[in-house]
Amino acid sequence: MSRLAIFIDGGYIDKIAREFGIWVNYVKFVNEIVFTVSSKTPNAIDLLRTYYYDCLPYQSDPPTDNERERFASKRKFFSRLGYIERFQVREGRLARRGFDTNGKPIFQQKRTDLLLGLDFALLSSKRTITHAVLVAGDSDFLPAVEVAKQEGIAVWLFHGLTPARELWLAADERSELDQDFMNRVARNR
Repeated sequence: MSRLAIFIDGGYIDKIAREFGIWVNYVKFVNEIVFTVSSKTPNAIDLLRTYYYDCLPYQSDPPTDNERERFASKRKFFSRLGYIERFQVREGRLARRGFDTNGKPIFQQKRTDLLLGLDFALLSSKRTITHAVLVAGDSDFLPAVEVAKQEGIAVWLFHGLTPARELWLAADERSELDQDFMNRVARNR
């Protein structure tokens, strides 16, 4: 039997969902990915786990009412994801990195991509999985993909319209998160 792990860059999928004007139902999202992989794999697929990587919104000290509300909403969302079977939220943190030329704060995720890359490479190198799905578009994940492929893991990339070319080329299989796919995984508001 083949074993699959799914690695989702939360910020990336949120961006794609906003572009299509939907909210993602993550149970449907995972099921659709498992169905896609299963349909192209001769052996039965067992889902080890889905890992979702993101961070809570920034809060100043003391936080504004708006910051407090956004933080509580995202915390509640992470908590709801934790109720999905074989689903784990892995949190980085958001850091303020200064201001742009218009005086708007610049924020940057810290640790999130590193956590994803480490988990991806670790499960691959231990041969805990035979298939890995990466839901991302950033070339920062290229080293983890290369490690997985060296270990004989089939790497699937589920991506938006314009993933990093190097990442797209490195994947064994690719599936675009197009309008049809996103409509199938949309949740009712």
